[in-house]
Amino acid sequence: MGTSPESADTLASASAVTTNAPAPAVTFASGVIDSTHPYYLHPSDYPGMNLVSSAFDGKGYGGWRRAVIITLSAKNKLGFIDGTLIIPKTDSAVQQTWGRCNDMVLSWLLNSLSKEIAESVLYSQSAKDLWSDLEDRFGQANGAKLFQLQKELSSVVQGNSSVSTYFTKIKSLWDELDALNTFSACVCECECGAKVKSLKAHQDERLLHFLMGLNDIFIGVRSNILLSSPLPSIRQAYSLVIQDEKQREIHATPAYSGESASFIATNQQGNFRRFNKNRMHKTSFESKKYVGICSYCKKPGHSIQKCYRIHGFPADFKFTREKRFQGVAQANKASFSNEENEQGSASGVQNLTKEDVAELLQLLQQVRVGHSSADTPDVAAN
Repeated sequence: MGTSPESADTLASASAVTTNAPAPAVTFASGVIDSTHPYYLHPSDYPGMNLVSSAFDGKGYGGWRRAVIITLSAKNKLGFIDGTLIIPKTDSAVQQTWGRCNDMVLSWLLNSLSKEIAESVLYSQSAKDLWSDLEDRFGQANGAKLFQLQKELSSVVQGNSSVSTYFTKIKSLWDELDALNTFSACVCECECGAKVKSLKAHQDERLLHFLMGLNDIFIGVRSNILLSSPLPSIRQAYSLVIQDEKQREIHATPAYSGESASFIATNQQGNFRRFNKNRMHKTSFESKKYVGICSYCKKPGHSIQKCYRIHGFPADFKFTREKRFQGVAQANKASFSNEENEQGSASGVQNLTKEDVAELLQLLQQVRVGHSSADTPDVAAN
């Protein structure tokens, strides 16, 4: 902003007079505001920027308020919401500079609110007015708010969550209670030790609350912590529980040792050798087939002792499989015809002797073998 040296002196004096708290003088170097002054705006600052990652929707005001204060303090703009940098009363260039910074902070706050809450404070004249409105509506500690926080604390347990998730949830509730100033620590300079004892008792109470919400699998480390004298801090207890949880995860993960891996590899190699040995034995056995010619059927590949035409074809032979069901049907048909003949001429069958029946069956077997030989083309056995 280009101004004369006289305007720079006026800006510095007006800023120093009109603020409630002493502010650094506005100095210029080549017409630019000093970067250490609250009125300075960095080139990366723009109205659409968000101060926090999540907008405030009416819940968790303590945490949201804390995040906003940290961000504005880092940008050297905290005075625009706490009242230390009020609008200058003199009609000068300082008012324009202040108004620009105030509008920038005001837009940042609106971007950090939900749509409904932002509409309710949209017409605030300054960032201080908007902040005071939010403080009056959401920042006041009351019995209902304390009851809600204490009820949530009493019901928080680990359950299916990890220790880290459980601790984060319970600690956020503790921090929200601390933001409501429900516990006031002694700030006097006494030497009686009551302040230290009171603070230790408060920490021990929260430690016990944390341990009670853990799952029963941590009963061992919980007992060790409770047997300590004095009791450790919450951070130390959390570290011990986390270490125990990591140890359980390591023991629960299946891992093969070097001996186990070598044992498995040895068994696999042994099985592979046995498989190859059996395969070679089978191959050598199959290669030792009969190379002569049968003296009965004159077919190569078998001897007369294994000729199927003499001793009968097996049930799973390549052409007997197809004929098997036909043979069964013909046998059933023959049996049915025999039954009719027996019923028609029962007296004739009764006169047959056992020798006649055996001779008749042998004759039928020879006839069946002859039919199968006539119906089937010449096929090399085996």
